[in-house]
Amino acid sequence: MKEIQSSMAGTVFQLLVGEGDSVTAGQTVIVLESMKMEIPVEAQMDGTVGEIKVAEGDFVNEGDVLVVLA
Repeated sequence: MKEIQSSMAGTVFQLLVGEGDSVTAGQTVIVLESMKMEIPVEAQMDGTVGEIKVAEGDFVNEGDVLVVLA
């Protein structure tokens, strides 16, 4: 199981993938908003989205698991 974690605290501004979607390394999967800036969160490896652990509007902390790749 591969996890995509938040690199900083912020609010989930936009989900760009859904469960079952294929992603490639470097692809932006979620956009966080912090201090009025949009921060892209990228997949570190290729895979298929198995589970999305957050919803738009959720607040996350650094290190929180956002997406699990199968």
